[in-house]
Formats: sequence, structure tokens, C-alpha cells
Amino acid sequence: MSEPLHIVCPHCHTTNRVAPEALGSAPSCGKCHQPLFDAHPVALDESNFDRHIGRTEIPVLVDFWAPWCGPCRMMAPAFEQAAAQLEPRVRLAKVNTEDAQQLAARFNIRSIPTLALFQGGREIARQAGAMTSPAQIAGWVRHYVH
Repeated sequence: MSEPLHIVCPHCHTTNRVAPEALGSAPSCGKCHQPLFDAHPVALDESNFDRHIGRTEIPVLVDFWAPWCGPCRMMAPAFEQAAAQLEPRVRLAKVNTEDAQQLAARFNIRSIPTLALFQGGREIARQAGAMTSPAQIAGWVRHYVH
């Protein structure tokens, strides 16, 4: 049996230990008992971003977006569907740059939508501009995550 992975709950933000073999069997949070993966991106903000990026030991794909952005709204359904394709090996998250302006500044987000892929607490890849299909998003992620 391999070392457990740390996965932050998208509901209560508690860090859970999950055996890699158990990722595919719908693990739930030890504290709130909600599913750790529900095929939907988790909304992150300035209060919980660092916990999710720093403590989750699977890659985290973040969509930096804004409600007024047409291309962001156009990409949103594909991003949502990509969560179903990539979870539980990759966590998908969204950051509303209007509400989290300090995060957008910290990561030097100059255009939206911007996808940033994090692994081990560090950004490993970035893509500015909308991707309009779940397969395109998943393929981009798989290029960087093996």
C-alpha cells in the first residue's frame, strides 16, 4: 500500500488522507462526510486558496475568471465537464477575479480566462484564453501531468 495523499475537502476545507488506490472509489471527508470529488469545480477565494493549492497532493487546475467576461462564460460549461473527466486525479477550481483581486494580482493574471495548473503548491503551467471543449482542457492538463 502506498503513502496516503492529502486531499482538501471542497466543502469544509479539512485536509484528508486518502490512499491513492481509494481515489477512484468515491472517498468522503472524514469531518463533514461529503464527497471529496463531485465532478464540479470548487470555488476558491483568498481565505481558502492557499490551503487547497498547498495541501492538496494531486494537481489543481484553477480557472481565473470574472462574471462579466464573455469568453469566461463561454468556457464555463466545458470546464465543468472537464471536472468529470479529470477527477479524482486532478482537482478543478475556479477563482472569481472580481471577488479575489489580491489573488489575481499575486499570480499576475493579466487576461481572463486564464488556466493555471498547480502541483506541489507551485504553478507548473499556464494558458491564457478560453478552451471551449472538455477534451481540449483535459488534453492540456494531461500534457503536463502524467
